[in-house]
Amino acid sequence: MEEKSDIKLVRKLVEAKATILEQLKNVIIGQQDVIDQFLISMFSRGHCLIVGVPGLAKTLLIATLSKIFNLEFARIQFTPDLMPSDIIGTEVIQENVTTGERSFRFIKGPVFANIILADEINRTPPKTQSALLQAMQEYKVTVAGVTYQIPCPFFVLATQNPIEQEGTYPLPEAQLDRFFFQINIGYPSNEEEKEIVKQTTGMAVCDVKSVLNAEEILTLQDIVRKVPVSDNVLDYAVKLVSDTRPTGSGYDFIKKWVNWGAGPRASQNLVLAGKARAVLDGRYTVSIEDIKAVAYPVLRHRIIVNYTAEAEGITAEMIIKKLLEGK
Repeated sequence: MEEKSDIKLVRKLVEAKATILEQLKNVIIGQQDVIDQFLISMFSRGHCLIVGVPGLAKTLLIATLSKIFNLEFARIQFTPDLMPSDIIGTEVIQENVTTGERSFRFIKGPVFANIILADEINRTPPKTQSALLQAMQEYKVTVAGVTYQIPCPFFVLATQNPIEQEGTYPLPEAQLDRFFFQINIGYPSNEEEKEIVKQTTGMAVCDVKSVLNAEEILTLQDIVRKVPVSDNVLDYAVKLVSDTRPTGSGYDFIKKWVNWGAGPRASQNLVLAGKARAVLDGRYTVSIEDIKAVAYPVLRHRIIVNYTAEAEGITAEMIIKKLLEGK
C-alpha cells in the first residue's frame, strides 16, 4: 500500500462509497448492514447467497447497484424445468444465405452479464445449479468443446426463500462453501416500513447515477488484495475457523452441537473480507475487529449443526456469537 497511486485509489473508493450510500438512500430504505456486506463481497471478488422472505427489495437493491456501477444486470428465475443451456447459452444452426453452408453459432445466455441475480436457486435441479456454480468458480463456461470467458467483474447473488422448502433442491455443503457470504435480510423496523410505504405509493421516481465503471472496480479489487495483514490477525482468523470444527476445537459446545465446521476457504474469505472492509473505511491495514465484523456472513452457511443442536433450538448464528465471545 506504499504506492501513491494505490492510496489515491483507496481515497477514491471511500468517496465513491459515500456517494453510493447517498444514492441508495433515495431508493432503498434501511438495510445498511446488507449494503455494506454487498460492497465488501463485490470488492473481494466474492459471490453472495441471500436469504430472506419475499418483498424485502432484494431485486431492487441489486438492480440499483448495477446501475450505480454501470454494469450489465441479468435476472434468472430458477424453476424446476430450467436447463443448463437456459443459463449458459446454446448453439444454434445458422445457414449462410450466399453459400448455403450451415454452421453452429453460440448464443450467449444470461450468465454473460456482470451482475447476476439467481432467484430462488434451490428451486432448480442440481444439474442446473452446477452450471451456474461452475461459472462462479472458473469465470468461464464450455459448450461443445469451446470455452467462453465470462466478462469481469462477475458477481452472482443467489436468493433462497427460508419459508417454502417443499419442492426444493437444497444446495449441498460443498456448493454452499463456494459462496463468499451468506447475507440474511430481515424485516424493516416500523419507522423504515412507514418510509417505504410513503415512498413507493406516491408519484416520485428516483433515478441513480453511475459512480464507478467496470475497469475501476477491477482495479479496486486488485487494491484490496494488496492490503497487508499482520500475523496476529491471520492467527485470529485461522483460529476462529479452526474452532468451528468438532475435531480441532477446544470448546465443548462445538463438539456437542456441530456436525461439520468451516473449511480453509472460510479462513481465506475472512481475511479477504477484512481487507475489503478496511479499504472501504479508508484504512490500510486489517484489524481483528474487521475479522469479527465479517464473521457472521462468512461462517453462518459453513457451520452444519447436528440433531442435538436442532432439538435444543441452537443455530449457527448462536454458535458464532459464542465463539466471538470466547465462551
